[in-house]
Amino acid sequence: MKASDVRERAFSMPLTSPSYPKGPYRFVNREFFIVTYRTYPEALRQVVPEPLEIKDPLVKYEFIKMPDSTGWGAFCESGQVIAVEFEGQAGGFVHGMYLNEESPISGGREIWGFPKKLAEPTLTVEKDTLLGTLNYGPVRVATGTMGYKHETTDLGPVKTALEAPNFLLKIIPDVDCRPKVCQLVRYYYEDLTVKGAWRGPAALELHRHALAPVANLPVLEVISGVHILTDLTLGLGEVVHDYLEG
Repeated sequence: MKASDVRERAFSMPLTSPSYPKGPYRFVNREFFIVTYRTYPEALRQVVPEPLEIKDPLVKYEFIKMPDSTGWGAFCESGQVIAVEFEGQAGGFVHGMYLNEESPISGGREIWGFPKKLAEPTLTVEKDTLLGTLNYGPVRVATGTMGYKHETTDLGPVKTALEAPNFLLKIIPDVDCRPKVCQLVRYYYEDLTVKGAWRGPAALELHRHALAPVANLPVLEVISGVHILTDLTLGLGEVVHDYLEG
């Protein structure tokens, strides 16, 4: 294989059998269960990088079920998104995500810089309860519950909230383990259709784990629970700050 062939074919690893196809990545019937809660401001300051700013000590704990995604198939995801601002623009900093499939883990980390790790999240309906769980190995680290479709909510504000930007800290090491890429990335959900949204009483329980430290942002007060059904495209990101350039 010539060097020109490598340059032309290079996209993901392995070169001859990439872990995922090129985007865009479309999600059909993507289902969110989001518990918004208040935590300690000091805990957030330990994990949110400058130049992002913390205005309110709020975290969205998300359980996401994706039954139909272009190239990635069907999988579940769970993790935390912290409320932040960047140059006056409100959005969310994706602090940590846990998935049960290798392909979107590789793609999310390599393209955008999603902080994805392998674990076992679920989102199910158990009789009258919407149930989200996250296990890391055999250990339960998160449990979220909400009354199933207790109250239909206005789709407009839900759509506006989902269309806000999200931010990622993308880190790729060089062969000497020093950072080769260290960037703050912004991305959006695009071509978004909210097909349904419901609210209800919600609860969230987080447990300490050395390698899945969701409980390092402890739950002080649950603000709300929302259950959302959508179709959307995961937009490609843009670099808004390069930490290696000072």
